[in-house]
Amino acid sequence: MTERLETTRVIAAPASAIFDVLTDPEGHVDIDSSGMLQSASGDRPRAVGDTFVVHMDREALGDLPEMGEYDVTVVIETLEPDREVAWSIVGTIKPPIGHVYGYRLEPTEPSEDGSARTLVTSYYDWSNAHDRWKKIFPVISEQHLKGTLGILARVVARRAR
Repeated sequence: MTERLETTRVIAAPASAIFDVLTDPEGHVDIDSSGMLQSASGDRPRAVGDTFVVHMDREALGDLPEMGEYDVTVVIETLEPDREVAWSIVGTIKPPIGHVYGYRLEPTEPSEDGSARTLVTSYYDWSNAHDRWKKIFPVISEQHLKGTLGILARVVARRAR
């Protein structure tokens, strides 16, 4: 059984514009396709180990309504400007679950008009999740990852205007 979901999409924007959204705490909320992320607080991460808080509502998924609203701390695991950002989550569940979300950015052939395009890979990996929690995965689907990439393309285009 797979312990990782991954999907890609070419977005008509330079990697730097995409990275800007992905490292903005409110950017996470802006591109969420699951409906769970409600708002965020904290500063833009600048280094591995930096954190910010995301205010969540699990009712959006409808799978664990008893969880309701809660906060998680996003902990940056990988931060390579304009190339990759990944994070783990620390929340109310102890021990921490141990799953990672991330995005890899690869410049690709420019469009016919010469404008930048970037191949964006969204991934969700629970291979290092604590054994106690592996049975809950995947929490979000590949469709959620694809939806988030579509929303990311829209948000990046809006910010460029």
